[in-house]
Amino acid sequence: MSDVIPQEENVPVIDEPTNFTDNNTKLDVKDVSTTEELNKLRKVAGRVPIEQNGQPGAIGAGQQVATALTLFFQFFCFITSIFGAILADQYIGRYNTIVLFCGVYMVGLVILTLTAIPAAIAANASFPGLIIAMVIIGLGTGGIKCNVSPMAGEQNTCSKPYVKILKSGEKVVVDPELTTQSIFHWFYLAINIGGLSPIITTNIEKYHSFWLAYLIPLLMFFFAISVLLAGKNKLIKKPPNGSVLLNCFRVIRVAISHDRSLENAKPSNMTADDKVKKRVTWDDDFVDQPLQCKLVPNDIMNNLDTIVLIIFTPLTNYVLYPLLLRCGISLRPITKIFIGFILASLAMIYAAVLQYFIYHTSPCYSQTLCLINDVNTPNNINVWWQSPAYVLVGLSEVLAVITGINYAYSNAPEALRSSVTAIFLSTNAFGSLLGLMFIPLTKDPYLVYLYIILSILAFITGLLLLYFLGGHDDMGEAENQKVDKI
Repeated sequence: MSDVIPQEENVPVIDEPTNFTDNNTKLDVKDVSTTEELNKLRKVAGRVPIEQNGQPGAIGAGQQVATALTLFFQFFCFITSIFGAILADQYIGRYNTIVLFCGVYMVGLVILTLTAIPAAIAANASFPGLIIAMVIIGLGTGGIKCNVSPMAGEQNTCSKPYVKILKSGEKVVVDPELTTQSIFHWFYLAINIGGLSPIITTNIEKYHSFWLAYLIPLLMFFFAISVLLAGKNKLIKKPPNGSVLLNCFRVIRVAISHDRSLENAKPSNMTADDKVKKRVTWDDDFVDQPLQCKLVPNDIMNNLDTIVLIIFTPLTNYVLYPLLLRCGISLRPITKIFIGFILASLAMIYAAVLQYFIYHTSPCYSQTLCLINDVNTPNNINVWWQSPAYVLVGLSEVLAVITGINYAYSNAPEALRSSVTAIFLSTNAFGSLLGLMFIPLTKDPYLVYLYIILSILAFITGLLLLYFLGGHDDMGEAENQKVDKI
């Protein structure tokens, strides 16, 4: 084989003129470039066949379509959480909402599995089936997300600190807030243990089939719903007491139309006619609540984030935070979230630097994957160099996401907990929506710019969070007085 001098833009390289294919296009001998043409003509990159002989893809729509669908799915999952909160608070309660949307989720999984069988793929039913399944699963996810964490927190019925003697004879204070914090750490730990499932399913889809990979979570959902139904009588289930979110929208609308003041949305400051016209169903205390609360294969590599979460979630809860408190250092909630954003920014900086070196590595350079002798060949760099980025992202989630869920729950009035949690989760939806803006950068050779932009956005967001919400960061002051926990 003749020596190949990598160019800035790669072309398919062959040993000698013979019949070959460029992706799915059959090329004849006459199409093969001669030595003279190689020396004179401008070289361009052929279409990179990511789905062929590389990472499996039954649809073959390409990386950009996959990225766009993923971001849409994330957006839809989080935005539908608002609907789930309204349904739970206004009509059927959190437990029944979770069970209902688990059923919806399972319907989506059934469609996803059936449209991934070989016959459906051959009939070109996989892509529309995927879209329908994503919408249904996204709806189910939204209905579950906003209600699971508040319901988990409500299982802690202790509202006042009490003294307990441990088996060692030590007398400690069992603090409700620290108990709730512990509940959310275990809750998030359980989520991320389940998040390790792609380690199995990605190998199954690569070496066996997509339908079997989708069948596994479907069967697991049967098991999960069975456990949920079996424990029905052991769970604390609070009845619906009206959708606070709907009333919040109405209060905001009235406030905007009356000098943009929430005080003017109080029934005591409204005329009888206004109460009828505005369909007022709230009282002054309801308006005061918002004022008082502090508003404010590659797939397996992704699981490094989950593994980091599984390791560091209990370590931070049971080792790091108590140790810092005993040393007189209090990491307050907003500070934790700020540090999380900074870690996310550092992760993107690392990814940008790494991608820069990938683009300067043979044999494909700025294309990262190219066709050489009819074989998809990546750049010569070890995939494990990506791991620090996933580790940093995982650490940022431990500090930012878990703290955010706990902060949203603990600082919301009881009637607002599902609504506040839904609003907190909806920020992920807008993050995914923002990600859609960067779809043009999700391909070679623009990934360096993508990571730099994400790093800057994370850093600026962290600074804005600290600037605007630092004054509300008082939950940690109370924690500073607590060195004992259960």
